[in-house]
Amino acid sequence: MPETVFGLPTHAIVVHATVVLLPLAALVVLLHAFWPAARRRLGVVTPLLAGVALVLVPLSTQSGENLEHSVGRSALVERHAQLADGMLPWALGLFVVAAGLWLLDRRRSRPASTTEPRWLPIVVSVLAVVAVAGTVQQIVRVGHAGAQATWDGVLQTAPAGGGGQRGD
Repeated sequence: MPETVFGLPTHAIVVHATVVLLPLAALVVLLHAFWPAARRRLGVVTPLLAGVALVLVPLSTQSGENLEHSVGRSALVERHAQLADGMLPWALGLFVVAAGLWLLDRRRSRPASTTEPRWLPIVVSVLAVVAVAGTVQQIVRVGHAGAQATWDGVLQTAPAGGGGQRGD
């Protein structure tokens, strides 16, 4: 993977795609699990979106490791990298749940000869909530740590009371 694209670090581009698609996939999984009208419309989009988001996670971490070698080590960068390493299991779980929801729907569309246990949709819905909550909390933590690592010491806060000098 190239270290830069159009002069920008590849990590900045890939991570923005991840930060958009992973929560979007989480939202779609929730809609698929709990809203029958959305479930009918989403179909295979749910696991496909979760699959694309899953692929983006290791691309983000790999490009982040490349960038880490360029910017040097710091406690904030190290914290961000550690949290980012914990993102893959959540993204994988989200994908598995998304695929499970889709397969459950396909099973439901078959003739009435195949009946599902009453507990199965409940278990899948609970797993969907767990996967979504874990994915969202982890991406927020990783993103916050990344923002701290990027912007710590860069921005100066304005002094209280308006900040600027008056030319009276």
